[in-house]
Amino acid sequence: MDGRRSQFGFGPGSTPGIIKNLLIANGVVFIAQLLTRSAGSGDWLSNFGAVSPWDVWVDFKFWQPFTYMWLHSPFSPFHIIFNMLMLWMFGAPLAELWGEERFLRYYLACGVGAGFLIASAPWVPIMMGFWPADQSMLIPTLGASGAVMGVILAYAFTWPNRTLMLIFPPMPIKAIWLIPFMLFVEYVSGPSNVSHLGHGGGILVGWIYLVREGKTPGAPTINSLQHKWRRYQMRQKIRAVHKDDRDRRSRRDRDDDDGPPRYH
Repeated sequence: MDGRRSQFGFGPGSTPGIIKNLLIANGVVFIAQLLTRSAGSGDWLSNFGAVSPWDVWVDFKFWQPFTYMWLHSPFSPFHIIFNMLMLWMFGAPLAELWGEERFLRYYLACGVGAGFLIASAPWVPIMMGFWPADQSMLIPTLGASGAVMGVILAYAFTWPNRTLMLIFPPMPIKAIWLIPFMLFVEYVSGPSNVSHLGHGGGILVGWIYLVREGKTPGAPTINSLQHKWRRYQMRQKIRAVHKDDRDRRSRRDRDDDDGPPRYH
C-alpha cells in the first residue's frame, strides 16, 4: 500500500507461484512434523533438521543450516502462521517485482546464511577463551524467521516510504522503520525462546546480499550511511548557529527595550 495514496488493503494484490510453493512446502513439512509426533516418533524431524552449534561443528550435521528453515514448532501453530503470513505479505510484492528466480536465491541466502550464523557465532567467544562450551550449544533453532526477516528488509529498502498499518498496536508506520520496530518489540517484550541471532542473522545477510548485488538502490552502504551521518552533523551545526543568532537578536532586543527612552 503506497503511502501517497488513500487506498487501504490487506496483503498483496496477487501471489506469485514461488510464494505459493514456499507456503506449500512449509505447510507440508509442518504436517509431517505433526504426523511423526502423533505416530509416537517424537520430534524426529525437528531433532534431525533443527540447527544447533554443537550438531553442526562437532557432529558435522552440515545440512542443518538449510533444513532448519523449513521446520516450525509443532507445539504452537502460531509460529508457522506468523512466518508464512509475513512471507506472503512482504514476499509476494518482491517476487512480482524481482522475478521468481531472483527472489528464491535471496530467500535461501538469507535463511541459510542465518543458519550458519546460528551455528557459528556462539563458538566465537568460546574459542577466544571467554567461557567454556555449555548446554546452550545443544539448543536447537528452527523456523523460517531468518529468511522472512531478510524478505521484510528487502521490502523496506525497495519501498521505504510505503505506509503500513500495524495490527498490534494499530498504528501506521513507514516500511523503512518496520525492522527497527520489530526488533525493539522483540527485545523488550518478546518470548525468551526467540532466536535473536537468527533474526539478526537474516537481516545482516540480506543487507550484505542486497548491497553486493547492487540492484536495490534503497539498500544503504557503509559509505552512504557515513555520508548521511555527516549531513546530519552539518545540519545540527547549522541549527546551532541559527539558534545562537536568534538568541543574540533576542538579547539585543531585550536590552533595547530595557534602555532609557529616546526622544526625537
